[in-house]
Amino acid sequence: MTENLPLAGLNIVVTRPLAQAAQLAQAIEKLGGACILFPLLEISPLADDQPLRSLISRLHEFHLAIFISPNAVQFGMQAIKNAGGLPDSLQIATVGLGSARELRNYGVQHVISPRQRADSEALLELPEMHNIRGKRVAIFRGDGGRELLGKTLKARGAIVEYVTCYRRSMPQHDVKSMLAARPDVLSVSSSEALQNLWQMLDATGKKLCTSLPLFVSHERIATAALKLGWHNIITASGGDDGLLSGLAKWATHKKGMN
Repeated sequence: MTENLPLAGLNIVVTRPLAQAAQLAQAIEKLGGACILFPLLEISPLADDQPLRSLISRLHEFHLAIFISPNAVQFGMQAIKNAGGLPDSLQIATVGLGSARELRNYGVQHVISPRQRADSEALLELPEMHNIRGKRVAIFRGDGGRELLGKTLKARGAIVEYVTCYRRSMPQHDVKSMLAARPDVLSVSSSEALQNLWQMLDATGKKLCTSLPLFVSHERIATAALKLGWHNIITASGGDDGLLSGLAKWATHKKGMN
């Protein structure tokens, strides 16, 4: 019976881009929850992909390619596939397990990826990111983003080139429709998404949202949320499994308190 499922009776806001939200939404519903899809980032192809295609034509000159996110994998690997595929000698790395799974969907068998955390800091701790002097590194990402990975690899002697393979923008949503769905829990997977939500909210919406439990995927997002006024912040492990496990644990504890 659905009332015995761990997330029964909970309206959970999922704010990931739509392409990454469907599987998570289904999993939430299987656990008895109701999923409110409210993407806070809109992902779209580049208006001009000439720089992307130009770098891919030189990919055989590189030793390592790093894909920052599942979106970077999807847009970057599709462009690489259209150009004839990955050079055999190229090593592939990524930040998170979700991106690693996406790379395997494209036939990449060996992926350098941290297992405990999904961030640039964890990737930089791996042995393969230390013996890097003189190596050419291509970093596939969206427009903008953190510079820590590239700066650190350059400081270690690597020759780094960023390549933008998709665009991020703030969707034009009516946030009142999300609030009208009476959410019980919010989930946010990037600092940029959190800032977009904050911009969409008026004073009343900010008061309501900051009163809700907020699930985030990284301490960096938790710190930003705390500064904005959230106090009930739960940092879950990255990826769908980490968020689902955190939600189920929190909901079970909540029911035990009632």
